[in-house]
Amino acid sequence: MDDIGKRIVSTCDFSGVKPAMMDLPYPPVQVREKNQVYADLISISYCGMVSEMSAIMQYLNNENRMFCERCPMSKTILGMAMAEMMHMQKLGELVALLGGNISFVTRQSGGRQWMWSPQCLTLPEKIGEMLQADLESEQAAINQYNMHIRMIQDKYVTALLERIIQDEQYHIMLLRSMMDMI
Repeated sequence: MDDIGKRIVSTCDFSGVKPAMMDLPYPPVQVREKNQVYADLISISYCGMVSEMSAIMQYLNNENRMFCERCPMSKTILGMAMAEMMHMQKLGELVALLGGNISFVTRQSGGRQWMWSPQCLTLPEKIGEMLQADLESEQAAINQYNMHIRMIQDKYVTALLERIIQDEQYHIMLLRSMMDMI
């Protein structure tokens, strides 16, 4: 029996989607020396409450929920998730070079450990609220990176964090422009 008239098919083609990032090189991933305190700080941006892991998962969830209705917008969101994956990969390299452990557990001040979970995500139903939550997450990430830059006295680490901030600022611009379209 032919079910052609009964199928529901995605018409949003994601081939060719590229990471949404500034067209600028990243500095080499390097550190001056091993430093567990710095590794712990970077691991917070790797997989803490405000982190690349959270951004990736929130973007993927939002993209999956909007692709039928807003294909071009969902492609941009996917591109931002791809950029966050690249950031996460670079942060993981930093943590390893600094002598830290790559996992989904961060060491908070006082030595308390915390594991990433979906509780870190903000997942509203409406597209405008999704974009607003993404915008707020990007701003929180920038604030956290700036705080880490002030705390870390390693020019190689801070150079990479400053470059990542440029992509996060670009994401804010993209999110604001998408908000203007709804």
